Amino acid sequence: MTSSAPKPPRGHFSVLYFASAGSFTGRDSESLPAPLPLGKLFSELELRHPGIQAKILDSCLVTVNLDYVDVPGEGEEGPVIQEADEVAIIPPVSSG
Repeated sequence: MTSSAPKPPRGHFSVLYFASAGSFTGRDSESLPAPLPLGKLFSELELRHPGIQAKILDSCLVTVNLDYVDVPGEGEEGPVIQEADEVAIIPPVSSG
């Protein structure tokens, strides 16, 4: 499976936004500087997109290189996102 996101610049990783995350940010993807502990990702995204934590991130799923991961709690760092990694923010999707 290949991604439609552009390759991140050297020293960065890609964040892909799906569904309402893309609507909230107004973009499909962006690049962030690497390395970054997974536990600091949400606070970095909140700085870039105020309000995203409560509206999207508190209930989303996250993948790193297509593997689902548990986001560490407050004060925990967890695994480190490396250069060229791909992180996906996947909000819950309702159907009717």
